[in-house]
Amino acid sequence: MGGPEFRIRAPQESSLTDYDRDHAVTYLRLLDADEAGADWREVASLVLGVDPGRDFERAQVMHSSHLARAKWMRDGGYADLLRKN
Repeated sequence: MGGPEFRIRAPQESSLTDYDRDHAVTYLRLLDADEAGADWREVASLVLGVDPGRDFERAQVMHSSHLARAKWMRDGGYADLLRKN
């Protein structure tokens, strides 16, 4: 795909990380899909590049972890972007 590599779990630090910066577009895509009510399995496949049919548990963990981090960013984590730029 050419984009940044995905960890199985998104960061859980209380501050913005380089991983967050690298995956900001991914977080936006996850938030858009969540808002639209998209099936998480389809989102995991299309956005995160993991096939739930082949590795259900990994896909589920990746999706939920990255969506939670996206929501954290949306709900205030983005403020570090404003302070550090």
